[in-house]
Amino acid sequence: MYMHVISMMFLGLNSIVCGFIFMNKMYSGVVNVIEWELMSMNSLSVIFVIIFDWISMLFLSFVLLISSSVMYYSGSYMMGDSNYNRFMYLVLAFVFSMMMMVLSPNLISILLGWDGLGLVSYALVIYYQNEKSANAGMLTILSNRVGDVAILLGIGLMMNLGSWNFIVYSYYILDEDWILLKFLIMLAAMTKSAQIPFSAWLPAAMAAPTPVSALVHSSTLVTAGVYLMIRFSSALEGSKIQSMLLIISCLTMFMAGLGANFEYDLKKIIALSTLSQLGVMLSILALGFPDLSFFHLLSHALFKALLFMCAGVVIHSVGGYQDIRYMGCLVKFMPLSVAFMTVANLALCGFPFLAGFYSKDMILEVSFMSWTNYIALILYILATGLTVSYTMRLIFYSLSGEFNLSCMSNVSDESKIMTNSMILLGFSAIMMGAVLSWLLFPEPYMICMSVFMKNLVLIISFIGAMLGYMFNLMNTTYNLKSLKNYKFVIMFGSMWFMPFLSTKKVSEINLKNGVMMEMLMDKGWYEYLGAQGLYYLFSKLFMILNMLQMNGIKVFMKMFVVGVVIMLFTFI
Repeated sequence: MYMHVISMMFLGLNSIVCGFIFMNKMYSGVVNVIEWELMSMNSLSVIFVIIFDWISMLFLSFVLLISSSVMYYSGSYMMGDSNYNRFMYLVLAFVFSMMMMVLSPNLISILLGWDGLGLVSYALVIYYQNEKSANAGMLTILSNRVGDVAILLGIGLMMNLGSWNFIVYSYYILDEDWILLKFLIMLAAMTKSAQIPFSAWLPAAMAAPTPVSALVHSSTLVTAGVYLMIRFSSALEGSKIQSMLLIISCLTMFMAGLGANFEYDLKKIIALSTLSQLGVMLSILALGFPDLSFFHLLSHALFKALLFMCAGVVIHSVGGYQDIRYMGCLVKFMPLSVAFMTVANLALCGFPFLAGFYSKDMILEVSFMSWTNYIALILYILATGLTVSYTMRLIFYSLSGEFNLSCMSNVSDESKIMTNSMILLGFSAIMMGAVLSWLLFPEPYMICMSVFMKNLVLIISFIGAMLGYMFNLMNTTYNLKSLKNYKFVIMFGSMWFMPFLSTKKVSEINLKNGVMMEMLMDKGWYEYLGAQGLYYLFSKLFMILNMLQMNGIKVFMKMFVVGVVIMLFTFI
């Protein structure tokens, strides 16, 4: 039963070690690469590569820090579970897969971590063995398999370069010859980071236990795609892929923010919030600022993991409910958890001097300053307002609104393990934004814009907060308005029908086409021209050969005589 303590100590110590190595790499500028040649084919060498540079060490330090908190947290959250040990081993396997992915600069060796993430996340999503979890797990793994196939095709294309080390060769991958490779890498990143049209799996994966969501679906698995794109960023500069990635990520950011304003499931609201922030990361990367994308990836990991952990405490306390309409007035019963949840929510909104402020504010200002189109600019502004709107809605319904729990509910901060595990991430969500900005940007960005554009983020955030709070304060009127525009509410609330298109529609089309193909091809032309046709043809030929061999010269003479007779009768 002390496995959570041992895991926390082990991962925490490794996180500190990675932090020290990062400081060394950052200020010395040294990059260590370890290569192990597995096999050689002519001029190609299949090499297992591990890279130790400041990016991989810093990201790994954060992954291990969050993993240690989540493992300790799981000790209380999963205490009564019959498969407690299996859960712990699965989470450790996931952390190991993430380490393999982060440390691999090679497109072949990265597959070990990349496929490991997909497989272990499937095992964790179907952990609660019911129909909903099975469906969510299947959607998760099939969506991620699209990206895995894209990476495999990319490996085939990169064979022309003579090596699969993308960090070295990404500077030489030009649009004229390598546009398909760039598209495949972007496709892999889009599936892992759940961008449109692969967005349905991320909210569905909330069927997993909450500690899994805190680790997997906030800071590791979903950011693997962004991390891969950051490593490939030098190949994207001046590419046509950039504009495609920008518009897709901006649309994802807007869609997720809109969907979260109509969602009532606590974990799905936070999942849609994660989806929106992934859109922010990929959009700023598409504009040509991979360092800002990496900065937001790290700061977002801290406060989003904290937010999921707070949501887990709330769900645990209210008796397993996830619907925010059954919560309310939790601030009086769970002051510590609510305080951490408010810090995480405010960091998400970009409240001044919290972790999210330093990265989000810089991203928005740089995007307003960049050469971008009006559509992307408007989507940025709307997504910022919607983020604050759904955060205020969440605070109103669950933390500060009317008490909606049953009279027998016993809600309190009783679990010391869960609250203690949130303290480290809570302080990180307050301070680490400033610390990271000092470390990653010792020289400040030159940001030059008008007073209106500078204050636009503040104005939009204030309007979003007012609308989010006021609409839900006028609950009855708001619900009546929603019923009048029911079709629009269903469309916006269901992520533009993405779950329907990803599951029912795809399976219907595939099943109908499958039946037709089976009737026409498998049981039709394939049989006639394939196995059965060849069998019939060969059997006839073998019968003729057998007859010739058995009777020999007699048959030949008979056939010769018959042939001569037929020819005579023909000429006569």
